[in-house]
Amino acid sequence: MTDTPPPLTPAQLQAYFAFTEVSSLLRPAVEKQLRDVGGLSYVQFQLLARLGDAPDGYLRMTDLADGVVYSRSGLTYQAQLLDQRGLVTRSPSPDDERSTVVAITAAGRDVLAAVFPGHIEAVRALLFAPLSDDDAGDLARILGRVSAHLRAAPPRSAARRRKA
Repeated sequence: MTDTPPPLTPAQLQAYFAFTEVSSLLRPAVEKQLRDVGGLSYVQFQLLARLGDAPDGYLRMTDLADGVVYSRSGLTYQAQLLDQRGLVTRSPSPDDERSTVVAITAAGRDVLAAVFPGHIEAVRALLFAPLSDDDAGDLARILGRVSAHLRAAPPRSAARRRKA
């Protein structure tokens, strides 16, 4: 016989439904802006943004996949599409030839520069307009705690690779 877990409390259920509704409403609007302005999928944008923030403009594919919580094979396909557009380059890692390094190109930085103003405005208008800065801080703190909890036992696509 299996044990039935206790039901969610009314507050937990309300928070869960609010979270899923916000996610369902926010993501398509953000994705539309990225597609319309930069011809990017959400994952491609995340990949370019992480590369743009990387100190040297490049990261190992496995680190990118871990950071964006996307399957390694799926991210390889997305990186290939960006490479074909000249927005990134892919090459063997100088530290480990089994690894692939992805680097953002000048054209990739140009696409980021084009999409960022509208992206920021969409996020501000859709997510942060009804919140105070204190609310946004609380949201970041709470979701950060949930993210850390989920990453403690992540699905394979979100698991950080162990360094050899």
